[in-house]
Amino acid sequence: MQLTAWATLAILGVYFWTGVMAGWARVKYKVPAPSMDGPLPFQSAQRVQANTLEQLPLVLAPLWLCGHFLGDAWAAAGGLLWCVGRILYALGYYRDPARREAGFVIGMVACGALVVASATGLLLRLA
Repeated sequence: MQLTAWATLAILGVYFWTGVMAGWARVKYKVPAPSMDGPLPFQSAQRVQANTLEQLPLVLAPLWLCGHFLGDAWAAAGGLLWCVGRILYALGYYRDPARREAGFVIGMVACGALVVASATGLLLRLA
């Protein structure tokens, strides 16, 4: 499960990066804590970080289930696809919130694939 562990670290790295970007935006746009209101670039950075946090359970649980029941490489591939999607989501959102969709879709496809792969692994164990 080494690949799954590396994918987990990559996922946490993406989340850490979004948190740093949100903090940087807070400083750059002089938005004092705990305020969540500010210019659009600040709001975008905050939403990216919050949305990424909201996605963590949707990727981490099926990532490890898939790794255990179907295979390490399958899980890691899904986790890394999620990372690519979330990075594209963030970069699109930072430029223009309307440009976040492709990254969002890629991330959700990765989550869905991990859930399906987990269920497939479980079903194969029943056989």
